[in-house]
Amino acid sequence: MNTVIPIRPLDARQGRGRPRHTPKGRQVQPEARARVEVFCAGLQPRPDLLIEHLHRLQDGEGALRHGHLAALAERLRLSQVEVFEVASFYHHFDIVADETPVPATVVRVCTSLSCAMAGGESLLADLQTALARDANVRVQEAPCIGQCHVAPAACVGQRQLPQASVSRVQALLAGGETTPRTSPAPAPSGLQQLRRLLAGEIDAERVLSELKSSNLRGLGGAGFPAWRKWETVRAQPGPRNMVVNIDEGEVGTFKDWQVLVSAQAGAPQVLEGLLIAAHVVGVERAWIYLRDEYHDVRELLASELRRLDATLRWLAAEHPGYTPPVIELRRGAGAYICGEESALIESVEGKRGLPRLKPPIVALHGVFGRPTLAHNPETLWWLPEILARGGDWLSSQGLRGRHGLRRFSVSGRVRKPGVYLAPAGITLRELVDEHAGGMAEGHTLYAYLPGGASGGILPASLADVPLDFDTLAEHGSFIGSMAVVVLSQHDTARGAALNLMRFFEHESCGQCTPCRSGTTKAVQLMQESVWDAPLLGELSQVMRDASICGLGQAAPNPVDSVLRFFAHEVAERGAK
Repeated sequence: MNTVIPIRPLDARQGRGRPRHTPKGRQVQPEARARVEVFCAGLQPRPDLLIEHLHRLQDGEGALRHGHLAALAERLRLSQVEVFEVASFYHHFDIVADETPVPATVVRVCTSLSCAMAGGESLLADLQTALARDANVRVQEAPCIGQCHVAPAACVGQRQLPQASVSRVQALLAGGETTPRTSPAPAPSGLQQLRRLLAGEIDAERVLSELKSSNLRGLGGAGFPAWRKWETVRAQPGPRNMVVNIDEGEVGTFKDWQVLVSAQAGAPQVLEGLLIAAHVVGVERAWIYLRDEYHDVRELLASELRRLDATLRWLAAEHPGYTPPVIELRRGAGAYICGEESALIESVEGKRGLPRLKPPIVALHGVFGRPTLAHNPETLWWLPEILARGGDWLSSQGLRGRHGLRRFSVSGRVRKPGVYLAPAGITLRELVDEHAGGMAEGHTLYAYLPGGASGGILPASLADVPLDFDTLAEHGSFIGSMAVVVLSQHDTARGAALNLMRFFEHESCGQCTPCRSGTTKAVQLMQESVWDAPLLGELSQVMRDASICGLGQAAPNPVDSVLRFFAHEVAERGAK
Protein backbone atom coordinates (compact mmCIF):
# COMPACT_ATOMS: atom_id res chain seq x y z
CA MET A 1 0.00 0.00 0.00
CA ASN A 2 1.40 3.39 -1.07
CA THR A 3 1.41 6.17 1.49
CA VAL A 4 0.40 9.59 0.16
CA ILE A 5 2.00 12.55 1.92
CA PRO A 6 0.08 15.74 1.05
CA ILE A 7 2.15 18.81 0.18
CA ARG A 8 -0.33 21.07 1.94
CA PRO A 9 -3.08 20.42 4.46
CA LEU A 10 -6.28 19.18 2.92
CA ASP A 11 -8.17 21.79 4.87
CA ALA A 12 -6.91 25.12 3.54
CA ARG A 13 -8.33 26.85 6.59
CA GLN A 14 -5.73 25.24 8.84
CA GLY A 15 -2.05 26.11 9.39
CA ARG A 16 -0.09 27.76 6.61
CA GLY A 17 -2.79 27.21 4.07
CA ARG A 18 -4.79 30.22 5.22
CA PRO A 19 -5.16 32.81 2.47
CA ARG A 20 -3.32 36.12 3.05
CA HIS A 21 -5.62 39.13 3.23
CA THR A 22 -2.88 41.76 2.92
CA PRO A 23 0.30 42.06 0.81
CA LYS A 24 3.62 41.07 2.32
CA GLY A 25 5.72 43.78 3.96
CA ARG A 26 4.76 47.17 5.38
CA GLN A 27 1.09 47.92 4.86
CA VAL A 28 0.36 51.06 2.86
CA GLN A 29 -1.54 53.70 4.78
CA PRO A 30 -4.11 55.84 2.94
CA GLU A 31 -2.40 59.08 3.94
CA ALA A 32 0.96 57.83 2.59
CA ARG A 33 -0.67 56.75 -0.66
CA ALA A 34 -2.30 60.17 -1.04
CA ARG A 35 0.97 61.97 -0.28
CA VAL A 36 2.86 60.00 -2.91
CA GLU A 37 0.17 60.73 -5.48
CA VAL A 38 0.47 64.45 -4.81
CA PHE A 39 4.26 64.56 -5.10
CA CYS A 40 4.40 62.29 -8.14
CA ALA A 41 1.54 63.86 -10.07
CA GLY A 42 2.32 63.98 -13.79
CA LEU A 43 4.84 61.14 -13.68
CA GLN A 44 3.83 57.96 -15.43
CA PRO A 45 3.81 55.01 -12.99
CA ARG A 46 6.58 53.16 -14.86
CA PRO A 47 9.30 51.15 -13.07
CA ASP A 48 12.03 52.80 -15.16
CA LEU A 49 10.93 56.13 -13.64
CA LEU A 50 11.56 54.91 -10.10
CA ILE A 51 14.48 57.31 -9.52
CA GLU A 52 12.45 60.26 -10.82
CA HIS A 53 9.70 59.33 -8.35
CA LEU A 54 12.24 59.12 -5.54
CA HIS A 55 13.52 62.60 -6.40
CA ARG A 56 9.98 63.98 -6.18
CA LEU A 57 9.58 62.54 -2.69
CA GLN A 58 13.06 63.60 -1.55
CA ASP A 59 12.55 67.15 -2.83
CA GLY A 60 9.06 67.40 -1.39
CA GLU A 61 9.62 65.87 2.04
CA GLY A 62 13.34 66.38 2.50
CA ALA A 63 13.74 62.61 2.90
CA LEU A 64 12.27 59.27 1.90
CA ARG A 65 9.92 58.02 4.60
CA HIS A 66 9.34 54.29 5.05
CA GLY A 67 5.61 54.59 4.54
CA HIS A 68 6.05 56.61 1.36
CA LEU A 69 8.45 54.02 -0.06
CA ALA A 70 5.82 51.33 0.54
CA ALA A 71 3.19 53.45 -1.21
CA LEU A 72 5.58 54.10 -4.08
CA ALA A 73 6.19 50.36 -4.49
CA GLU A 74 2.44 49.86 -4.74
CA ARG A 75 2.12 52.65 -7.31
CA LEU A 76 4.89 51.26 -9.53
CA ARG A 77 3.92 47.60 -8.99
CA LEU A 78 7.34 46.80 -7.59
CA SER A 79 8.24 44.90 -4.46
CA GLN A 80 9.15 47.03 -1.48
CA VAL A 81 12.65 45.57 -1.44
CA GLU A 82 13.22 46.67 -5.05
CA VAL A 83 12.32 50.24 -4.18
CA PHE A 84 14.38 50.20 -0.98
CA GLU A 85 17.52 48.79 -2.60
CA VAL A 86 17.48 51.51 -5.27
CA ALA A 87 16.74 54.30 -2.79
CA SER A 88 19.54 53.16 -0.47
CA PHE A 89 22.09 52.90 -3.28
CA TYR A 90 22.24 56.61 -4.22
CA HIS A 91 23.91 59.16 -1.94
CA HIS A 92 21.34 61.91 -2.47
CA PHE A 93 18.43 59.94 -1.01
CA ASP A 94 17.89 59.94 2.77
CA ILE A 95 15.72 57.10 4.12
CA VAL A 96 14.08 57.83 7.49
CA ALA A 97 11.29 56.52 9.69
CA ASP A 98 7.85 58.01 9.21
CA GLU A 99 7.96 60.30 12.24
CA THR A 100 11.60 61.35 12.05
CA PRO A 101 12.06 65.13 11.73
CA VAL A 102 14.21 66.16 8.79
CA PRO A 103 16.11 69.41 8.17
CA ALA A 104 14.71 71.85 5.64
CA THR A 105 18.09 72.29 3.94
CA VAL A 106 21.16 70.14 3.39
CA VAL A 107 24.47 71.95 2.88
CA ARG A 108 26.97 69.79 1.01
CA VAL A 109 30.61 70.85 1.24
CA CYS A 110 33.05 69.48 -1.30
CA THR A 111 36.24 68.00 0.14
CA SER A 112 37.64 66.42 -3.02
CA LEU A 113 41.12 67.36 -4.13
CA SER A 114 40.75 70.85 -5.67
CA CYS A 115 38.41 72.01 -2.91
CA ALA A 116 40.52 70.37 -0.20
CA MET A 117 43.54 72.32 -1.49
CA ALA A 118 41.47 75.50 -1.16
CA GLY A 119 40.38 74.80 2.43
CA GLY A 120 37.29 72.66 1.89
CA GLU A 121 37.91 70.47 4.93
CA SER A 122 38.30 73.49 7.21
CA LEU A 123 35.15 75.01 5.72
CA LEU A 124 33.25 71.79 6.46
CA ALA A 125 34.36 71.81 10.10
CA ASP A 126 33.59 75.53 10.51
CA LEU A 127 30.10 75.14 9.04
CA GLN A 128 29.34 72.14 11.23
CA THR A 129 30.29 74.25 14.26
CA ALA A 130 28.46 77.40 13.16
CA LEU A 131 25.24 75.61 12.25
CA ALA A 132 25.28 72.90 14.91
CA ARG A 133 22.27 74.33 16.78
CA ASP A 134 20.12 74.91 13.71
CA ALA A 135 17.78 71.93 13.46
CA ASN A 136 16.64 73.08 10.02
CA VAL A 137 20.08 72.61 8.47
CA ARG A 138 22.31 69.59 8.05
CA VAL A 139 25.93 70.03 6.94
CA GLN A 140 27.59 67.06 5.30
CA GLU A 141 30.76 66.22 3.45
CA ALA A 142 30.40 65.66 -0.29
CA PRO A 143 32.61 64.38 -3.10
CA CYS A 144 33.39 66.55 -6.13
CA ILE A 145 30.43 68.70 -7.21
CA GLY A 146 31.94 69.91 -10.48
CA GLN A 147 32.91 73.41 -9.39
CA CYS A 148 36.65 72.88 -8.97
CA HIS A 149 37.54 76.18 -10.66
CA VAL A 150 35.80 78.17 -7.90
CA ALA A 151 37.02 76.14 -4.92
CA PRO A 152 36.09 75.74 -2.18
CA ALA A 153 32.58 74.99 -3.37
CA ALA A 154 29.40 74.03 -1.58
CA CYS A 155 25.81 73.30 -2.48
CA VAL A 156 23.16 74.93 -0.28
CA GLY A 157 19.99 73.01 -0.94
CA GLN A 158 20.00 73.02 -4.73
CA ARG A 159 22.06 76.20 -5.13
CA GLN A 160 25.73 75.78 -5.96
CA LEU A 161 27.91 78.27 -4.13
CA PRO A 162 31.32 79.12 -5.61
CA GLN A 163 34.16 80.24 -3.34
CA ALA A 164 32.07 79.27 -0.35
CA SER A 165 32.58 80.61 3.16
CA VAL A 166 30.65 80.35 6.40
CA SER A 167 29.23 83.84 5.99
CA ARG A 168 28.16 83.26 2.40
CA VAL A 169 26.42 80.00 3.30
CA GLN A 170 24.66 81.69 6.22
CA ALA A 171 23.56 84.53 3.95
CA LEU A 172 21.94 82.12 1.49
CA LEU A 173 20.19 80.28 4.31
CA ALA A 174 18.94 83.51 5.86
CA GLY A 175 17.55 84.66 2.53
CA GLY A 176 15.99 81.31 1.69
CA GLU A 177 18.10 81.15 -1.47
CA THR A 178 18.29 77.38 -1.79
CA THR A 179 16.79 76.89 -5.25
CA PRO A 180 18.91 76.38 -8.38
CA ARG A 181 20.78 79.43 -9.61
CA THR A 182 19.69 80.72 -13.01
CA SER A 183 21.96 80.21 -16.01
CA PRO A 184 22.01 82.85 -18.74
CA ALA A 185 19.62 82.04 -21.58
CA PRO A 186 21.67 80.59 -24.44
CA ALA A 187 21.50 81.96 -27.95
CA PRO A 188 18.83 79.97 -29.82
CA SER A 189 20.02 77.41 -32.31
CA GLY A 190 18.79 77.53 -35.86
CA LEU A 191 19.62 73.81 -36.28
CA GLN A 192 21.26 74.72 -39.58
CA GLN A 193 23.25 71.51 -39.94
CA LEU A 194 20.28 69.33 -39.04
CA ARG A 195 18.21 71.22 -41.58
CA ARG A 196 20.87 70.60 -44.25
CA LEU A 197 20.73 66.90 -43.43
CA LEU A 198 16.94 66.77 -43.63
CA ALA A 199 16.89 68.80 -46.85
CA GLY A 200 19.28 66.36 -48.53
CA GLU A 201 22.16 68.83 -48.93
CA ILE A 202 24.24 66.26 -47.08
CA ASP A 203 23.38 62.63 -46.45
CA ALA A 204 24.21 60.14 -43.72
CA GLU A 205 27.23 58.79 -45.59
CA ARG A 206 28.64 62.31 -45.97
CA VAL A 207 28.22 62.90 -42.25
CA LEU A 208 30.05 59.68 -41.46
CA SER A 209 32.81 60.61 -43.90
CA GLU A 210 33.31 64.01 -42.24
CA LEU A 211 33.26 62.34 -38.85
CA LYS A 212 36.04 59.97 -39.89
CA SER A 213 38.20 62.70 -41.39
CA SER A 214 37.79 64.83 -38.26
CA ASN A 215 39.37 62.18 -36.00
CA LEU A 216 36.75 63.07 -33.40
CA ARG A 217 37.01 60.80 -30.39
CA GLY A 218 34.78 60.29 -27.39
CA LEU A 219 35.58 63.08 -24.95
CA GLY A 220 34.19 61.54 -21.78
CA GLY A 221 37.37 59.69 -20.93
CA ALA A 222 37.88 56.58 -23.05
CA GLY A 223 38.68 58.39 -26.31
CA PHE A 224 37.04 55.79 -28.57
CA PRO A 225 36.67 56.97 -32.20
CA ALA A 226 33.17 58.42 -32.58
CA TRP A 227 32.59 57.04 -36.06
CA ARG A 228 33.23 53.47 -34.91
CA LYS A 229 30.47 53.78 -32.33
CA TRP A 230 28.09 55.10 -34.98
CA GLU A 231 28.83 52.34 -37.48
CA THR A 232 28.55 49.62 -34.82
CA VAL A 233 25.15 50.76 -33.56
CA ARG A 234 23.89 51.62 -37.05
CA ALA A 235 24.64 48.07 -38.23
CA GLN A 236 22.37 46.55 -35.56
CA PRO A 237 18.66 45.86 -36.09
CA GLY A 238 16.31 48.44 -34.60
CA PRO A 239 14.93 49.84 -32.49
CA ARG A 240 18.09 51.68 -31.45
CA ASN A 241 18.57 53.91 -28.46
CA MET A 242 20.96 56.62 -27.31
CA VAL A 243 22.25 57.96 -24.00
CA VAL A 244 24.03 61.26 -23.38
CA ASN A 245 26.35 60.92 -20.40
CA ILE A 246 26.51 64.17 -18.40
CA ASP A 247 27.38 62.45 -15.14
CA GLU A 248 30.85 64.00 -15.03
CA GLY A 249 31.79 63.05 -11.49
CA GLU A 250 35.53 62.62 -12.07
CA VAL A 251 37.45 64.72 -9.54
CA GLY A 252 38.64 67.92 -11.22
CA THR A 253 36.21 67.71 -14.16
CA PHE A 254 33.77 70.51 -14.98
CA LYS A 255 34.12 71.02 -18.75
CA ASP A 256 30.71 69.56 -19.63
CA TRP A 257 29.07 71.95 -17.18
CA GLN A 258 30.88 74.83 -18.87
CA VAL A 259 29.88 73.64 -22.35
CA LEU A 260 26.21 73.45 -21.38
CA VAL A 261 25.90 76.78 -19.56
CA SER A 262 27.80 78.73 -22.22
CA ALA A 263 25.62 81.52 -23.58
CA GLN A 264 27.09 81.04 -27.07
CA ALA A 265 26.56 77.67 -28.75
CA GLY A 266 26.07 75.83 -25.48
CA ALA A 267 23.18 73.48 -24.71
CA PRO A 268 21.36 74.17 -28.03
CA GLN A 269 24.40 73.02 -30.01
CA VAL A 270 24.71 69.87 -27.90
CA LEU A 271 21.05 69.09 -28.61
CA GLU A 272 21.56 69.67 -32.32
CA GLY A 273 24.48 67.24 -32.21
CA LEU A 274 22.22 64.73 -30.51
CA LEU A 275 19.61 65.07 -33.25
CA ILE A 276 22.20 64.71 -36.02
CA ALA A 277 23.65 61.56 -34.45
CA ALA A 278 20.18 60.14 -33.85
CA HIS A 279 19.14 60.72 -37.46
CA VAL A 280 22.26 59.19 -39.00
CA VAL A 281 22.32 56.15 -36.69
CA GLY A 282 18.55 55.64 -36.70
CA VAL A 283 17.86 56.25 -33.00
CA GLU A 284 14.25 56.21 -31.82
CA ARG A 285 14.68 57.12 -28.13
CA ALA A 286 17.34 59.13 -26.34
CA TRP A 287 18.00 59.75 -22.67
CA ILE A 288 20.02 62.67 -21.33
CA TYR A 289 21.47 61.59 -17.98
CA LEU A 290 22.54 64.59 -15.90
CA ARG A 291 24.40 64.47 -12.61
CA ASP A 292 22.23 65.67 -9.76
CA GLU A 293 24.71 68.30 -8.59
CA TYR A 294 24.06 70.32 -11.77
CA HIS A 295 20.71 71.75 -10.69
CA ASP A 296 21.22 74.88 -12.79
CA VAL A 297 21.89 72.81 -15.91
CA ARG A 298 18.78 70.71 -15.28
CA GLU A 299 16.59 73.81 -15.37
CA LEU A 300 18.38 75.01 -18.49
CA LEU A 301 18.05 71.71 -20.36
CA ALA A 302 14.40 71.31 -19.40
CA SER A 303 13.70 74.76 -20.84
CA GLU A 304 15.67 74.06 -24.02
CA LEU A 305 13.92 70.72 -24.55
CA ARG A 306 10.52 72.42 -24.30
CA ARG A 307 11.63 74.95 -26.90
CA LEU A 308 13.10 72.23 -29.09
CA ASP A 309 9.88 70.20 -29.01
CA ALA A 310 7.97 72.91 -30.88
CA THR A 311 10.74 73.24 -33.48
CA LEU A 312 10.86 69.49 -34.06
CA ARG A 313 7.13 69.30 -34.61
CA TRP A 314 7.48 71.95 -37.30
CA LEU A 315 10.42 70.13 -38.91
CA ALA A 316 8.51 66.85 -38.91
CA ALA A 317 5.65 68.58 -40.73
CA GLU A 318 8.05 70.18 -43.22
CA HIS A 319 9.85 66.86 -43.86
CA PRO A 320 7.22 64.08 -43.81
CA GLY A 321 9.80 61.30 -43.61
CA TYR A 322 11.46 62.71 -40.52
CA THR A 323 10.59 61.30 -37.10
CA PRO A 324 12.63 62.93 -34.35
CA PRO A 325 13.69 60.77 -31.40
CA VAL A 326 11.79 60.85 -28.14
CA ILE A 327 14.13 62.59 -25.70
CA GLU A 328 13.92 62.16 -21.92
CA LEU A 329 15.91 64.12 -19.35
CA ARG A 330 16.92 61.93 -16.43
CA ARG A 331 18.38 63.02 -13.13
CA GLY A 332 21.26 61.23 -11.45
CA ALA A 333 21.28 60.88 -7.68
CA GLY A 334 24.85 61.26 -6.49
CA ALA A 335 26.67 58.16 -7.74
CA TYR A 336 30.04 58.61 -9.46
CA ILE A 337 29.83 55.05 -10.75
CA CYS A 338 26.99 56.07 -13.07
CA GLY A 339 29.56 57.82 -15.23
CA GLU A 340 30.42 54.29 -16.40
CA GLU A 341 28.11 53.80 -19.38
CA SER A 342 26.61 50.45 -18.43
CA ALA A 343 25.97 51.61 -14.84
CA LEU A 344 24.35 54.73 -16.29
CA ILE A 345 22.07 52.53 -18.40
CA GLU A 346 21.08 50.51 -15.33
CA SER A 347 20.16 53.80 -13.65
CA VAL A 348 18.15 54.93 -16.68
CA GLU A 349 16.19 51.70 -16.36
CA GLY A 350 15.35 52.61 -12.74
CA LYS A 351 17.84 50.30 -11.05
CA ARG A 352 20.96 50.53 -8.93
CA GLY A 353 23.92 51.84 -10.94
CA LEU A 354 25.88 48.60 -11.04
CA PRO A 355 28.24 48.18 -14.01
CA ARG A 356 27.45 45.28 -16.30
CA LEU A 357 29.84 42.52 -17.23
CA LYS A 358 31.17 42.83 -20.76
CA PRO A 359 30.65 41.47 -23.35
CA PRO A 360 28.16 42.39 -24.61
CA ILE A 361 29.04 46.05 -25.03
CA VAL A 362 26.29 48.67 -24.79
CA ALA A 363 26.48 49.33 -28.53
CA LEU A 364 24.98 45.86 -28.94
CA HIS A 365 22.99 45.48 -25.73
CA GLY A 366 22.23 48.77 -24.03
CA VAL A 367 19.08 50.46 -22.73
CA PHE A 368 16.32 47.86 -22.38
CA GLY A 369 18.50 45.39 -24.25
CA ARG A 370 18.61 47.40 -27.46
CA PRO A 371 21.67 48.67 -29.39
CA THR A 372 22.63 51.96 -27.77
CA LEU A 373 24.83 54.87 -28.85
CA ALA A 374 26.53 56.44 -25.82
CA HIS A 375 28.11 59.88 -26.08
CA ASN A 376 29.53 62.66 -23.96
CA PRO A 377 27.93 66.13 -24.49
CA GLU A 378 31.19 67.69 -25.64
CA THR A 379 31.47 65.07 -28.39
CA LEU A 380 27.97 65.97 -29.56
CA TRP A 381 28.79 69.69 -29.38
CA TRP A 382 31.47 69.18 -32.04
CA LEU A 383 29.16 67.60 -34.63
CA PRO A 384 27.57 70.83 -35.97
CA GLU A 385 31.04 72.43 -36.01
CA ILE A 386 32.43 69.55 -38.06
CA LEU A 387 29.60 69.72 -40.60
CA ALA A 388 29.91 73.49 -40.86
CA ARG A 389 33.71 73.64 -41.21
CA GLY A 390 34.57 70.18 -42.47
CA GLY A 391 36.22 67.25 -40.76
CA ASP A 392 39.64 68.17 -42.16
CA TRP A 393 39.48 71.52 -40.38
CA LEU A 394 39.23 69.88 -36.94
CA SER A 395 41.81 67.24 -37.78
CA SER A 396 44.28 69.94 -38.86
CA GLN A 397 44.28 71.43 -35.36
CA GLY A 398 46.72 70.04 -32.84
CA LEU A 399 50.40 70.02 -31.95
CA ARG A 400 53.22 67.49 -32.16
CA GLY A 401 51.40 65.16 -34.51
CA ARG A 402 48.16 65.12 -32.54
CA HIS A 403 44.78 65.95 -34.09
CA GLY A 404 41.92 68.12 -32.90
CA LEU A 405 41.05 70.47 -30.07
CA ARG A 406 40.44 69.56 -26.45
CA ARG A 407 38.71 71.24 -23.55
CA PHE A 408 40.79 71.03 -20.40
CA SER A 409 39.34 71.58 -16.92
CA VAL A 410 42.20 73.27 -15.05
CA SER A 411 42.13 73.74 -11.27
CA GLY A 412 44.51 73.79 -8.34
CA ARG A 413 47.52 76.09 -7.90
CA VAL A 414 47.10 78.27 -10.99
CA ARG A 415 46.21 81.94 -11.32
CA LYS A 416 43.12 81.42 -13.49
CA PRO A 417 41.36 78.09 -13.00
CA GLY A 418 38.80 77.34 -15.70
CA VAL A 419 37.98 75.46 -18.90
CA TYR A 420 40.35 76.10 -21.79
CA LEU A 421 40.04 75.04 -25.42
CA ALA A 422 43.54 74.10 -26.56
CA PRO A 423 45.19 72.03 -29.29
CA ALA A 424 45.58 68.32 -28.70
CA GLY A 425 49.21 67.65 -27.83
CA ILE A 426 49.70 70.79 -25.75
CA THR A 427 51.95 70.28 -22.73
CA LEU A 428 51.08 70.95 -19.12
CA ARG A 429 53.60 73.79 -18.97
CA GLU A 430 52.08 75.46 -22.05
CA LEU A 431 48.53 74.95 -20.75
CA VAL A 432 49.36 76.60 -17.43
CA ASP A 433 51.48 79.45 -18.81
CA GLU A 434 49.53 80.31 -21.97
CA HIS A 435 45.97 79.68 -20.81
CA ALA A 436 45.68 79.47 -17.01
CA GLY A 437 47.77 82.57 -16.26
CA GLY A 438 50.75 80.71 -14.83
CA MET A 439 51.21 79.35 -11.34
CA ALA A 440 49.49 81.12 -8.47
CA GLU A 441 51.50 83.64 -6.46
CA GLY A 442 53.95 81.90 -4.15
CA HIS A 443 53.60 78.51 -5.82
CA THR A 444 55.92 76.55 -8.09
CA LEU A 445 54.98 73.46 -10.05
CA TYR A 446 55.54 70.22 -8.15
CA ALA A 447 53.15 67.70 -9.70
CA TYR A 448 49.92 67.46 -11.66
CA LEU A 449 46.99 65.19 -12.40
CA PRO A 450 46.52 65.01 -16.19
CA GLY A 451 43.21 63.14 -16.16
CA GLY A 452 41.38 63.60 -12.88
CA ALA A 453 41.35 61.10 -10.05
CA SER A 454 41.82 58.10 -12.36
CA GLY A 455 44.68 59.41 -14.49
CA GLY A 456 47.53 59.19 -12.02
CA ILE A 457 49.91 61.89 -10.71
CA LEU A 458 52.93 63.05 -12.71
CA PRO A 459 55.96 65.06 -11.48
CA ALA A 460 56.99 68.50 -12.72
CA SER A 461 59.80 66.87 -14.68
CA LEU A 462 57.12 65.52 -17.07
CA ALA A 463 55.45 68.89 -17.62
CA ASP A 464 56.61 68.96 -21.25
CA VAL A 465 55.00 65.68 -22.31
CA PRO A 466 52.17 66.18 -24.86
CA LEU A 467 48.71 65.85 -23.32
CA ASP A 468 46.43 63.64 -25.37
CA PHE A 469 45.07 60.14 -25.67
CA ASP A 470 47.83 57.51 -25.72
CA THR A 471 50.71 59.92 -24.98
CA LEU A 472 51.00 59.22 -21.25
CA ALA A 473 50.75 55.42 -21.15
CA GLU A 474 54.50 54.90 -20.77
CA HIS A 475 54.34 56.98 -17.59
CA GLY A 476 51.49 54.90 -16.14
CA SER A 477 48.99 57.68 -16.71
CA PHE A 478 46.27 58.79 -19.11
CA ILE A 479 44.41 61.94 -20.10
CA GLY A 480 40.90 60.61 -19.40
CA SER A 481 38.39 63.43 -19.08
CA MET A 482 41.16 66.03 -19.40
CA ALA A 483 40.77 67.18 -15.81
CA VAL A 484 44.08 68.84 -14.93
CA VAL A 485 44.74 69.52 -11.24
CA VAL A 486 48.00 71.36 -10.53
CA LEU A 487 49.97 70.80 -7.31
CA SER A 488 52.73 72.99 -5.92
CA GLN A 489 55.57 72.74 -3.41
CA HIS A 490 52.98 73.31 -0.68
CA ASP A 491 51.26 70.02 -1.50
CA THR A 492 52.31 66.38 -1.34
CA ALA A 493 51.58 63.68 -3.86
CA ARG A 494 50.88 61.23 -1.04
CA GLY A 495 48.28 63.57 0.41
CA ALA A 496 46.63 63.99 -2.98
CA ALA A 497 46.65 60.23 -3.56
CA LEU A 498 45.02 59.57 -0.19
CA ASN A 499 42.31 62.13 -0.93
CA LEU A 500 41.64 60.41 -4.26
CA MET A 501 41.57 56.91 -2.77
CA ARG A 502 39.06 58.06 -0.14
CA PHE A 503 36.95 59.33 -3.01
CA PHE A 504 37.11 55.94 -4.72
CA GLU A 505 36.29 54.15 -1.47
CA HIS A 506 33.22 56.34 -1.02
CA GLU A 507 32.08 55.91 -4.61
CA SER A 508 32.68 52.18 -5.12
CA CYS A 509 29.36 50.55 -5.94
CA GLY A 510 30.33 47.54 -3.82
CA GLN A 511 29.48 44.99 -6.48
CA CYS A 512 32.93 43.38 -6.72
CA THR A 513 35.27 42.54 -3.85
CA PRO A 514 38.55 43.78 -5.40
CA CYS A 515 37.19 47.32 -5.66
CA ARG A 516 35.00 47.35 -2.56
CA SER A 517 37.59 45.90 -0.20
CA GLY A 518 40.63 47.03 -2.16
CA THR A 519 39.89 50.74 -1.87
CA THR A 520 39.23 50.41 1.87
CA LYS A 521 42.45 48.47 2.42
CA ALA A 522 44.42 50.96 0.34
CA VAL A 523 43.13 53.89 2.43
CA GLN A 524 44.30 52.10 5.59
CA LEU A 525 47.75 51.39 4.17
CA MET A 526 48.18 54.90 2.75
CA GLN A 527 47.68 56.50 6.17
CA GLU A 528 50.88 54.93 7.46
CA SER A 529 53.88 57.26 7.63
CA VAL A 530 55.90 54.71 5.67
CA TRP A 531 54.05 52.87 2.92
CA ASP A 532 54.27 49.10 2.52
CA ALA A 533 55.22 49.27 -1.15
CA PRO A 534 55.19 45.50 -1.87
CA LEU A 535 51.75 45.05 -0.32
CA LEU A 536 50.33 48.10 -2.08
CA GLY A 537 51.80 46.80 -5.33
CA GLU A 538 50.08 43.43 -4.90
CA LEU A 539 46.80 45.13 -4.00
CA SER A 540 47.06 47.36 -7.06
CA GLN A 541 47.58 44.38 -9.35
CA VAL A 542 44.59 42.49 -7.93
CA MET A 543 42.33 45.52 -8.33
CA ARG A 544 43.45 46.02 -11.93
CA ASP A 545 43.05 42.37 -12.87
CA ALA A 546 39.83 41.47 -11.10
CA SER A 547 37.62 44.58 -10.81
CA ILE A 548 34.53 44.59 -13.01
CA CYS A 549 34.77 48.17 -14.28
CA GLY A 550 37.14 51.07 -14.75
CA LEU A 551 36.66 52.47 -11.25
CA GLY A 552 38.40 49.58 -9.53
CA GLN A 553 40.85 49.11 -12.39
CA ALA A 554 42.00 52.76 -12.36
CA ALA A 555 41.74 53.48 -8.62
CA PRO A 556 45.32 52.29 -7.96
CA ASN A 557 46.82 54.75 -10.47
CA PRO A 558 47.53 57.52 -7.92
CA VAL A 559 49.13 54.97 -5.57
CA ASP A 560 51.34 53.57 -8.30
CA SER A 561 52.30 57.11 -9.34
CA VAL A 562 53.45 58.00 -5.83
CA LEU A 563 55.51 54.83 -5.55
CA ARG A 564 57.06 55.47 -8.97
CA PHE A 565 57.71 59.22 -8.96
CA PHE A 566 57.42 60.37 -5.34
CA ALA A 567 58.88 57.46 -3.38
CA HIS A 568 60.81 59.94 -1.19
CA GLU A 569 57.51 61.02 0.35
CA VAL A 570 56.60 57.55 1.61
CA ALA A 571 59.97 55.96 2.31
CA GLU A 572 61.56 55.52 5.75
CA ARG A 573 63.51 58.79 5.72
CA GLY A 574 61.20 60.81 3.52
CA ALA A 575 57.81 60.42 5.12
CA LYS A 576 55.91 63.68 5.35
